[in-house]
Amino acid sequence: MAKPVESPTYKSILHAIDVGVYKPGDRLVESELATRFGGSRTPIREALQRLETQSLLTRDGRSLVVASLDHDQMAELYTVRGALEGLAAELAAQHAAPEEIKVLYDMIEKDRELLDNPSELSQANRRFHRQLHRASHNRYLVQQLDLVYRSMALLATTSLAVDGRGEIALDEHFAIVKALEERDAARASEALRSHLSVAFETRLKVDAAADL
Repeated sequence: MAKPVESPTYKSILHAIDVGVYKPGDRLVESELATRFGGSRTPIREALQRLETQSLLTRDGRSLVVASLDHDQMAELYTVRGALEGLAAELAAQHAAPEEIKVLYDMIEKDRELLDNPSELSQANRRFHRQLHRASHNRYLVQQLDLVYRSMALLATTSLAVDGRGEIALDEHFAIVKALEERDAARASEALRSHLSVAFETRLKVDAAADL
């Protein structure tokens, strides 16, 4: 199944949302985007329309703003993410090449250098998960997870910013990869689902504290 063609402008704006240059609630203005990314307003307008269709942008009057996820949407997202990533881990335990497993181990060790930088650690965390998705060797699953991770960019904060969570998350990553290395599909799936459950619980606690 061929992936849809993505224009450079679309990919640039999507990346800016993904890395937090534009956060949930930020208004996107065509003239400002044209200045930042270059080019005319036509490709900017087309990119914004596509992002709106994908629910990454929403209307606020006549303006387009980066969408945000409410409590129910976040819960739904984590439910789908757990199911799909659990399957990815199961398949990776069966199909990942030894070299792919070594790369995942190396990523974990490299990511430990980022424990004092939650923003960079969050991006590294996404790279780790996407590398694991690829190790499943199932292109259709990878495509669906790409869509899920686009929606993850609409979460305004990262659970990795919570004190101590980063180190625990990396230990959880290690447990997942260890299960892949030992070709234990059930344990790999369970370890990944548990990892996401803790991340979701951490987000809920952060949101609850913010409402006080």
